[in-house]
Amino acid sequence: MEYEKWDEVLAPYDHAVEELKVKFKNIRKEFLAKGEYSPIEFVTGRTKKIASIISKSKRMQIDDIEGEMEDIAGIRIMCQFVEDIYTIITLIKSRNDMSIVYEKDYIENFKDSGYRSYHVIIRYPINSIAGSKEILCEIQIRTLAMNFWATIEHSLKYKYEHYIPEDVAIRLRRAADAAFLLDQEMSEIREDIMKAQVMYQVKSVTVRDVLNKIQELYNVGNTQRAIMYQRRLDKIDTEKDITEILHLKREIDDLLQEYKNPKKSN
Repeated sequence: MEYEKWDEVLAPYDHAVEELKVKFKNIRKEFLAKGEYSPIEFVTGRTKKIASIISKSKRMQIDDIEGEMEDIAGIRIMCQFVEDIYTIITLIKSRNDMSIVYEKDYIENFKDSGYRSYHVIIRYPINSIAGSKEILCEIQIRTLAMNFWATIEHSLKYKYEHYIPEDVAIRLRRAADAAFLLDQEMSEIREDIMKAQVMYQVKSVTVRDVLNKIQELYNVGNTQRAIMYQRRLDKIDTEKDITEILHLKREIDDLLQEYKNPKKSN
């Protein structure tokens, strides 16, 4: 296939990757903006390289690349905990802008190599100047520990052209078990970790709100009060307890309300 043709074939996959990255990143932002724990830690994505597509199609004897190759467009979602993976799967199933073709649970049924991850194959609609079409996309959902291991294995597969020496493979399997043990240990203290992170996020959101309200005071011309509240915030921002910050927020709210609803003179 000529390069120009490849460019035309891969364009919808490029669009899908960019759109899906934004959508899943926005899910994370929504959780955090509400001061809640996010099951999504971060999101990456890529369109498979032409050389990799050709190599895989020959190896797997795939004739219809667009119809049969599921991972030309690939999204990877990283989580802190194994439990988060299944939360994300539920989120995907609840959406109406993508449909699941099938799922592969390599956590419950991990590969002989030690590979663990959850794969979801979806159909995703793309609209472009060329028209509308549905494409296949693979979403891989992993913990940070799983992703670290998988990244190392991928590098070794590249080095050894998919045939990793047995002695190295044995060490990799041990490392995979150790990584999963780490995930299990983290799950044991998951509630404490989540509460700590939510407390930190709530404080961040509250401080941001206070700063916005201080800026409103500057905007209405009450520079003296704005400076005073800024100094108070600077003093209490280092405290773990956000009670004083919430009190400051209410105090500024009351003052701003006076500007919005000034008392009528008699």
